[in-house]
Amino acid sequence: MAVGLRGVRCIRLSVLTDETTSPERQREADDRAARELGITFDGREAEDLDVSASKTSPFERPQLGEWLRRPTEFDALVWWRFDRAIRSMQDMYELAKWAREHRKLLVFAEGIGGGSTMTFDFRNPMDPIAEMMMVLFAFAAQVEAMSIRDRVTGAQAAIRRMPLRWRGSRPPYGYMPAPLEGGGWTLVPDPDAVKVIERIIKGLLDVKKSPTAIAIELNEEGIPSPRDYWSLKKGRSTGGKSTGARRTRRQETRERFLWSGNVITGMLTSVALIGWKTHKGNPVRDEAGRPVLATETPILTRPEFDVIGAKLAARSFSNGTRQDTDSWLLHILLCAGCGGAMYLSKQGTRPASFKCGARQRQQTCKEPTTIKREWAEAYVEREFLLRAGRFQIIEVIETPGYDPGPELEATRAEFKLHQEQEGRQKSKAGKEEWQRRADALDARMAELEDTPKVEPSRVEVPTGRVYADEWGPLVTASEEERQHINHVERRHMLMNAGVRVTVRKGVSGGWRSLDESRMSFTMGYEGQPDPEAAALEDLSLELSQD
Repeated sequence: MAVGLRGVRCIRLSVLTDETTSPERQREADDRAARELGITFDGREAEDLDVSASKTSPFERPQLGEWLRRPTEFDALVWWRFDRAIRSMQDMYELAKWAREHRKLLVFAEGIGGGSTMTFDFRNPMDPIAEMMMVLFAFAAQVEAMSIRDRVTGAQAAIRRMPLRWRGSRPPYGYMPAPLEGGGWTLVPDPDAVKVIERIIKGLLDVKKSPTAIAIELNEEGIPSPRDYWSLKKGRSTGGKSTGARRTRRQETRERFLWSGNVITGMLTSVALIGWKTHKGNPVRDEAGRPVLATETPILTRPEFDVIGAKLAARSFSNGTRQDTDSWLLHILLCAGCGGAMYLSKQGTRPASFKCGARQRQQTCKEPTTIKREWAEAYVEREFLLRAGRFQIIEVIETPGYDPGPELEATRAEFKLHQEQEGRQKSKAGKEEWQRRADALDARMAELEDTPKVEPSRVEVPTGRVYADEWGPLVTASEEERQHINHVERRHMLMNAGVRVTVRKGVSGGWRSLDESRMSFTMGYEGQPDPEAAALEDLSLELSQD
């Protein structure tokens, strides 16, 4: 073997925490093989971490792919083992074809089964032996990869059904792995993450903040998002490849993953908070249909989880209709002609206005109406603060009961999807497995149907804050993100107070100023009375007692 070959040290790792195939171990093996063959690296290295060989060919990997596109800068590629380079015969064929075309040397520090260094010399294009041997060993590597995958899949399926047993990998936010008595791992609450979750829930339920507003506060305070929190716990840097970049294979990275409204909503609606195991988005169930738990100490009880889910559902005012992110009158303004919500319309340089949304809902309105945005906002703000601004905001604290309904509905939906797979199983084992899960789901539905509902209790607590204080001025338009939050909070305040403003069709010449006879302002609904009417009722009671 000639000396002085320019080599590229190739490092690949599917899972960053896999200690048995750590980057350091791969470098040591590559360096040993390079010394034997007179290969020097001089800083040339392709390090692809958190990259699966089964899912990405050598040409698609971030750093190795770049080196393969610059073949004149090196003579040899050095890997630790075959599985660090390829996991399929097709990938090995393409790599061998590339090596023959560019006359390169491919080196593996350890052969199949941990043998001695193996070299495949494609520098002589007339020698077919190297390519033939590569294909044979590629076949062995593919068989080995399939065997490993089957063993891992089987082991994970078995662990998945074991109560309290955690199979590994990143746990749901709020939990951390802990040794399980008798061997293996389980999940326990992570005190630091639980504090953040409690703060988020308090902000949502007590302070009435939106998930997006809470996310902005967390980001501004530098509180790590769930993904970054786990990285820091493992001693790694924050950020990494974004989801979009992973789909497109482009190397777009972020220095930090941020909280967002969607992240918070997804976290608070995940059954992981009540300790359930999930697989492919569905709860893992035992033979009786009961959810299999991953922890003895869930962060939330089922009633608490349902209260939060109901609150998040209530905050989503869309009900299938259009959302205007920069309008705090969405679902507050109603068209008198059809009773439906009006939407914000912006057409070029013309002033924005609210219009009847019947056509967008594929409905017919006998008297569709339109009103200028500035008129509507000024009117609603004035009327709301005039009627309710001086009154104290009353928070309602609910002590959650237990309603088996949400879990029953979720189990029924899961059962329905399972029933759609009936008859598709060809093997006897497949049919037995289908029937086992069907029986388990049916048993769980029967158990939930027999479970009584416990009603929650409600306590009204004065906050010491009045509506006018909470209303506040709109922020400057340049702060777009905060402006959106301000709009959301105003809309939520109006919705909580039961404000509805019905707008009737205008008359001819009504474009000069607002004809307030068109407007009908109402406030209050069951469970949240009109604060002005409540105050007048209290005053009337006082006068009658004097």
